[in-house]
Amino acid sequence: MELLKLLSANELVAHTVSFLILLLLMRIFVWDRVFKMLDKRKEKISSDLNKIEKDKENAASIKAEYEARLRLVGVETQKLIQAAAQEGRKITEEIRQKAREEAHEIVENARKAEQFELEKAKKELKEELVDITIKAAENLIEEKLTEEQDRRIVEDFLQKIEGVE
Repeated sequence: MELLKLLSANELVAHTVSFLILLLLMRIFVWDRVFKMLDKRKEKISSDLNKIEKDKENAASIKAEYEARLRLVGVETQKLIQAAAQEGRKITEEIRQKAREEAHEIVENARKAEQFELEKAKKELKEELVDITIKAAENLIEEKLTEEQDRRIVEDFLQKIEGVE
């Protein structure tokens, strides 16, 4: 209050009028620019915040998409592993089956070879028996027939023996 006592009424009115004129001039020339600048700043901040929100949403959707893809890749990988394992089991079974068939074929060929050798041995034995019989018959019959007649007689005899068996 002491400050007001130092000022006279004229000075106080002059200062008040000066202040109001200054305020009026600022309102006319500067006020709109300042508020426009503040509005632009407010809009820019709002725009930046909206952009940040959109970017966050976009990042969240991209993250969700990547996670879905990762799950899908995991599922696909699992399917491929299962398919490969199944294919491996199938190939193993095919190899086993082929080995069984080859073993059966080897056994069958061995049986055929054995049968062939048996038939061959029987034939050789038969021929030896014919020769022995001819020799024995020659010794018994002192008269000698031709070898062809001897062979025919012995072969007829052996066929009769085979027919009995």
